[in-house]
Amino acid sequence: MLLNNNVTEFILLGLTQDPVKKKIVFVVFLIFYLGTLVGNLLIIVTIKTSRALESPLYFFLFYLSLSDTCFSTSIAPRMIVDALLKKNIISFSECIIQVFSLHFFGCLEIFILILMAVDRYVAICKPLHYMTIMNKRVCSVLVAVAWVGSCVHSLVQIFLALSLPFCGPNVIDHYLCDLQPLLQLACSDTYVVNLLLVSNSGAICTVSFAILMLSYLIILYSLRNHSAEGRKKALSTCISHIMVVILFFGPCIFIYTRPATTFPMDKMIAVFYTIGTPLLNPLIYTLRNAEVKNAMRKLWSKKLISEEQR
Repeated sequence: MLLNNNVTEFILLGLTQDPVKKKIVFVVFLIFYLGTLVGNLLIIVTIKTSRALESPLYFFLFYLSLSDTCFSTSIAPRMIVDALLKKNIISFSECIIQVFSLHFFGCLEIFILILMAVDRYVAICKPLHYMTIMNKRVCSVLVAVAWVGSCVHSLVQIFLALSLPFCGPNVIDHYLCDLQPLLQLACSDTYVVNLLLVSNSGAICTVSFAILMLSYLIILYSLRNHSAEGRKKALSTCISHIMVVILFFGPCIFIYTRPATTFPMDKMIAVFYTIGTPLLNPLIYTLRNAEVKNAMRKLWSKKLISEEQR
């Protein structure tokens, strides 16, 4: 599969080659990454320690925060360190690992968002049967299926990447390894591989986005029969989910549903869904969710009391 591959490493150009701008990139994205870790880990700890957050919704939110943390970690640390280096070299094997982790955790986030939409549909449209349909066993099986599906998707990406022959040059005009920039360096016709990429990643993004938006339209339509208080609570949750969906899927659809061509804004759009969305998700869910905020306050107050007792 790696025949005629003379390239053992790649050079990442990053977001900029300007020394001053690279320092700005280091500071800004270090803050972003630390914010992502703190926000998502806080949600993970809060859900795991709070009895008030034992519903299926928070079971899925736990895995969303986990996938956000891992997704950002597969990209941000290297990007931050590279901002301090003059020459950013990544080995072929490290590049392939990054492709796998990027697509695995990105795809896992997509599947978890779909499961959260299913959960909200059952909770709002089938409230009397909610706990029967979305029991612990069903939720665990659904998450397991999401993990397996993400692994299959990532293995397909690896297969496509390894099928590309690289003879040089080895300079990637990006801050990460992904199939789209790698296609630009392949020394063979990449039409079929690009077609497979669009039919795989592009289809997953587009179909999932359509399913999610349709499900939320159905949910919002069904809210007309609920009480004013019930509508307000359901709307708050659904609007949070819709915001996350649009912020994540918009850039993904732009990147993965087009021919293998590069645009000047590609890197900034990639920054938005690889770095921005994992940072925004915990903010959106905590600021718009009273139950999560109350659980966090209780967790924090318990910690303060225990420290005072010492």
